[in-house]
Amino acid sequence: MHNDPQFTILLVDDREENLIALEEMLEEPGRVFLKAASGNEALKLALKNEDIGLILLDVQMPDMDGFEVARLLKSNPKTKNISIIFVTAINKEEQYVMKGFDEGAVDYLQKPLDINVAVAKVKVFERLYFYQRELKGALQEVSKINKQLEQFVYVVAHDLKSPLAGIIGMLSIMNEEKQIADSPQLKEYVDLISSAANHLSEMITSILAHSKQTIDQQSVERVDVDEMVRQISHLLFPPSNVSIAINGKLPTVRTRRLKLQQVFQNLISNAIKYNDKVQGVIEIGCRENSDCYEFYVKDNGPGIPKEDQEKIFKLFQTSANKTNGDSSTGVGLNIIKMNVEEQGGRIWVESTPGEGSSFYFSWNGI
Repeated sequence: MHNDPQFTILLVDDREENLIALEEMLEEPGRVFLKAASGNEALKLALKNEDIGLILLDVQMPDMDGFEVARLLKSNPKTKNISIIFVTAINKEEQYVMKGFDEGAVDYLQKPLDINVAVAKVKVFERLYFYQRELKGALQEVSKINKQLEQFVYVVAHDLKSPLAGIIGMLSIMNEEKQIADSPQLKEYVDLISSAANHLSEMITSILAHSKQTIDQQSVERVDVDEMVRQISHLLFPPSNVSIAINGKLPTVRTRRLKLQQVFQNLISNAIKYNDKVQGVIEIGCRENSDCYEFYVKDNGPGIPKEDQEKIFKLFQTSANKTNGDSSTGVGLNIIKMNVEEQGGRIWVESTPGEGSSFYFSWNGI
């Protein structure tokens, strides 16, 4: 389960016999013990050994008592997260116990020690230590994947800029051609394509800027979600047999525009792309809760099998549904899941195969 399953315990007591007794009492495979006979020695060992998972600290010691040692440990960034159990022969009056907790203790062991209680408590903190280490490793892996995705987005967006600039330039030249100018219908089509190309160019510029920023650096602004969704729906060029309806008026929220835009664009695009009905229907709406907005994008497409409904939000995982000639990468829904969760919300799907899917996501305004 662990790359290094050792659990290091620092024992601190000014009496050698107590240190020996503690080690014998707690000794188990995979445990390593460090021993300190004074507060100063304990501080030095804690600073030198980054893998200490627990400190059993005697309260009554000459020169520097356990309270002072705990206070100094908690004031140092390198040692502040180490769990501390005070070992004491002093009474357990409330005022005394509260002082210990104020200095950073997480528990007490009363002398003379009850062996069963001491062993059980140390085992709990050992498990907690490994759980926390696994969680830290998982978060580091997620951070690594996020950085890789950001780099991927940056490279793709950067590579799209040059050909898109060429397309915009060609469309500008076409608009000046007499054949286009004399045909209102052709001019409308060229203007529509130009509008979409310029919008895409703005999006790519935003993506490039976004990929260079952390989430905290991205600007927060007032976003008219209703206007944004209508623009997205228009520029996705849905086929004539697919209708997109907005139920009610979508709100205006303070948020990071690009994040919310990516979520809606992906969900609406998927609803168009995967629709298999003669008359496709897509509905977009919102419900305001006390602490967030709950948006939805519903369609009457093929639906998603129950066994795929959780899988589709994982990186490189896809549903069995395919469009003609399409091969999903399994990246899009994972990216919007991260966008939603970065905003403190969640995303989920309700679907009945053959009848359609409803994607819901909660979004907290800032």
